Amino acid sequence: MMAKVISVNTSVKKGTRKHPVDQIELACEGGVVGDSHGDLINRQVSFLADESIDKMRPVLPTLASGDFAENITTTGIELHTLPVGTLLQVGPVRFEVTQIGKECHAGCEIRKIVGSCIMPTEGIFAKVIVPGTVKAGDKVEVLKNAA
Repeated sequence: MMAKVISVNTSVKKGTRKHPVDQIELACEGGVVGDSHGDLINRQVSFLADESIDKMRPVLPTLASGDFAENITTTGIELHTLPVGTLLQVGPVRFEVTQIGKECHAGCEIRKIVGSCIMPTEGIFAKVIVPGTVKAGDKVEVLKNAA
């Protein structure tokens, strides 16, 4: 199965779920244009695999793309197994993986509802190397694994 984007998501406020949109514009300086996390340097863009979300659906079956505040939801690739430094091509945009997982903050909506979160172990973060637009259906390809 080809790895692909199933949803692109944004929010205007940090610490909240993101909502699916038709496309996101990505810039080298800041990541997702107009997103609440767009000003970060090494955590410009967050990714989470739908297969990871599936692990939480037995607890909360209504979970959807963006509920863990990820910008890009994928399928067909185990994102959390990619080492830092991996280069990803997503549609026309190139990314470098900069971080695996993160520490959840106290105000996380999903953690309040479910009692736990998968972003600390299975979410990944990347910075934009080549800018452009990403939308659902775009192919996700590993260009280079970090040594």
